[in-house]
Amino acid sequence: MGTLAKRWLFSREAGYNREAVTKKPYTAQQGQYLAFIASYTKIHRMAPAEADMQRYFKVSPPSTHQMVLRLEANGFIARTPGQGRSIRLLIPREELPQLE
Repeated sequence: MGTLAKRWLFSREAGYNREAVTKKPYTAQQGQYLAFIASYTKIHRMAPAEADMQRYFKVSPPSTHQMVLRLEANGFIARTPGQGRSIRLLIPREELPQLE
């Protein structure tokens, strides 16, 4: 039996599920936006505006807005329509990556 087959057999017997262990609910880029929202909120005691995210990540306003919509659709953040700086994280900060 080859080395690869032995590893597969061991991981199968041990109940190791690589996808469950390595899969995160968000992409790396989404994680950075979430980490920025958490850091900004902690430092300034208010949520960031989309313009703040735009300046930090050096992206266009439509790109920032699409990311906010995507984060909201995936259930990572909540916001109040028509109210500025109303973004709230819905996932624990411990689950967020470090801001790069």
